Amino acid sequence: MAGLKTIIALSFILAIGFLLVILSCALYKSYYPLLVVATYVCAPLPNFICQRWAGSDDFLSGGGLDGGSGGNALLDFGRFMTGFLVVMGVALPALLAHSEYILPAAMVMSICGGLLIYATIISFTMFFKEEEEF
Repeated sequence: MAGLKTIIALSFILAIGFLLVILSCALYKSYYPLLVVATYVCAPLPNFICQRWAGSDDFLSGGGLDGGSGGNALLDFGRFMTGFLVVMGVALPALLAHSEYILPAAMVMSICGGLLIYATIISFTMFFKEEEEF
């Protein structure tokens, strides 16, 4: 169980991430980098949804040739979509900087802030995940 210090530290890191993204918008007078926040907030959703739909049936949890997930396509699709959204969160500011909608400094601030936001979301879910008991 995570303590109060963990919550405060993760909240501080999340605030720094949001600050970087907002400053990348406000300092350079282009609000396109705010799209990064949307992609990083939506990134864990496909993984959570697909894990809920797949369930945790012991019959389906193993038995693949490589010892993996046993061919559960729904979990793989959720992981693929999560990975796609994370890569899009990094690639979108690079694309906007390449097409000169934002400056390269705004791109760097937006990518750093977005990665901090996503890392904080993943850390929150790791620290506060409830373990299933039989």
